[in-house]
Amino acid sequence: MKISILVSDLSSAGAGRWGGGSVRSFLLAQALQRLKYQVEILGFVFGQEAAVIPQSEIMVSQFTGYNYPKFLISASQLLKKLDGDIIYAMRPKPTTFGLALLKKLKTNQPIILDIDDWELSWYGGEKWQYNFSFKQLYRDIIKPDGALRQPDHPFFLKKTEGMTQKANAITIHTKFLQDRFGGIYLPNGKDTELFNPHLYDPEESRVYYGLSGYRILMFPGAPRPYKGVEDVLTALELINEPDLKLVIVGGSPYDDYDAQLSKKWGNWIIKLPKYPSTEMPKIVAAAHIVVVPQRNTPAALAQFPLKLTDGMAMAKPILATAVGDIPEILGGNGYLVDPESPEQIAEKIKLIFQNLEAANERAVKARERCTEKYSINSMSNILESVITKL
Repeated sequence: MKISILVSDLSSAGAGRWGGGSVRSFLLAQALQRLKYQVEILGFVFGQEAAVIPQSEIMVSQFTGYNYPKFLISASQLLKKLDGDIIYAMRPKPTTFGLALLKKLKTNQPIILDIDDWELSWYGGEKWQYNFSFKQLYRDIIKPDGALRQPDHPFFLKKTEGMTQKANAITIHTKFLQDRFGGIYLPNGKDTELFNPHLYDPEESRVYYGLSGYRILMFPGAPRPYKGVEDVLTALELINEPDLKLVIVGGSPYDDYDAQLSKKWGNWIIKLPKYPSTEMPKIVAAAHIVVVPQRNTPAALAQFPLKLTDGMAMAKPILATAVGDIPEILGGNGYLVDPESPEQIAEKIKLIFQNLEAANERAVKARERCTEKYSINSMSNILESVITKL
């Protein structure tokens, strides 16, 4: 059986970042492959840098995306190639779920809808409304840069979200999303065979990446305001010990937020460039602590932080905020603070380094929990049940 995974953004700023390997759509593909299904990923690149994605393991087809009306040509090209026995649409967006529903009208292919983010949360959530007037509507449709020419404009997102029950099955990865959309809980899994701390020497990794001599707090992801990196940097200022550094891996592909952080807190930050996902275990091995300082916002509540299982799988002490599903995922095997509490973060950092042996023992238990509940194999087990019911 063939399963076609449909993605809205395969650019280097979207699902194609890190070479695709540790992004939700590629994790699902890996889990499905372990069930011996044939898997392909199809998606658009809208005027951004196309991602370099290895083709050896998962077949990936990229289509150049455009605004309306030219998007109809892009959509037609993708639909012609969308031939899986099951369509797995990533997020309720017109460019994914909307196209899957069009295909289903013709072929009756079953659709699984995966919701790993609340798209409308970026626009104010349920409060968002289109400011209708004939003049505004004319500008948004007729002008070359009109807002409603964007295929995934929030006006269309809101309409598509209202059709989620037309999917044959829904999978989600946080309780927040489950409360909003229903569906089957399918947490992000980690390849715990690749992310294996026994394969890497932490001090060798620190030397290799130029981090030797520092006590490393690591944030292996893209900083954004709701992810709370500022709270960690404020905590480092409070502690004021120069060998403590926050290592940010990859940086933000979305805006200049990295530059803003560096301008204010540059003396506490070490930046590492973006690496292939297969190199991430070696990078995380260099950390003393992995930080996941999410703030209590709808955007944060909707997400399953992949950096959390990066640290768990590599048996690193986790310092995180008690936001959303994080306490449940850690299961008592990490260090929790309130969101937006730099003072609490500072106290926990000092506590961990004062009792590093005990922190590392707790981290070993976190890896055991990750292997049991948050691995690619555990994803496969859940997906097998979902597909069987179809």
